[in-house]
Amino acid sequence: MRKNLIKISMLCAAVLMAGCETTGTKQADPNAVEAPSPKNPEFAGEMAKFNAQFPNAKATQYENESIAFNNERKLDQKGNCHGKSKFPITIVLILDAEGKVTKTMTDVENAKASCFRNAYAGVQFPRPPTAPYRKAILLN
Repeated sequence: MRKNLIKISMLCAAVLMAGCETTGTKQADPNAVEAPSPKNPEFAGEMAKFNAQFPNAKATQYENESIAFNNERKLDQKGNCHGKSKFPITIVLILDAEGKVTKTMTDVENAKASCFRNAYAGVQFPRPPTAPYRKAILLN
């Protein structure tokens, strides 16, 4: 059992590290003093649901496809969200059976998180293997 949990944790870490390949054109000033944003208490439950989708070959394949889809379309560059905070955020997209984003949730609450939630709202991804499907993305 512990061995499976380690494998699942490693898979989820790899998925989150893949995150987005693209970056915004203007980054937040790394030397600026910025306090960490408040955590979203509901986020842990969504990440647990994301993690529960693995290990699953179809879900793993879909993660690769959806990351490529996201990067090809540079979805994370909409609205210059990267420039709103120097801290990374993690967003969970909830997709319906057709792949449409029906809900978004971020690990923190700040202007950057709000911008990314708006940028991904209603986006049409390829059809996921199950529905609802949770897609986590680490955004730097």
